[in-house]
Amino acid sequence: MKKPSADHPLVSMVQVVLDVHDDGTVSVSVDHEPLAPAPGSGVWRRGDFAQIIDAASKERAVPVRVTVHEADGTSFTDILPAVVRRASEPEAAASLSAEVPAEENAADADHPVEVRVTGVGFLPGEDIAVALVAVHTDATPTGDARVLLDPGHIAALAAGEVVFFGRASGTITVRSLR
Repeated sequence: MKKPSADHPLVSMVQVVLDVHDDGTVSVSVDHEPLAPAPGSGVWRRGDFAQIIDAASKERAVPVRVTVHEADGTSFTDILPAVVRRASEPEAAASLSAEVPAEENAADADHPVEVRVTGVGFLPGEDIAVALVAVHTDATPTGDARVLLDPGHIAALAAGEVVFFGRASGTITVRSLR
């Protein structure tokens, strides 16, 4: 059996530290180096957690040890594993259904249309991108997601579909709006 070399650690894990300030902004360091938000996007905020983890973990390709220091002095640490992606994962990752009430199906220019996506696959509270990344929504504590869509956005979706992408879980689902 070959002995592991000290030059090649068996496990590589990124360390992310988030310091939450009283005003809701967050200072971020990755492996003891500051991580700045993308140019033009201002400052990190608590709601940017998924984007911070994605940036630090190369889109969840490596595990991450996250330590959050809250403004009130409390802190917690968690380890987020890398996500193994397979070609068939988008279809198999979640068992979800979309529900668009019939009276809302005919998009009225004055009223947004609610699309409910329920089922498994999203993490509680995770940030969910709604494609054409028109808006984001958060999963409920049970992993459900819903969004109010502007009829103008629906009209722009020529295929009549909506895509939900769980930024932390990697869950992807595509559902018809018809």
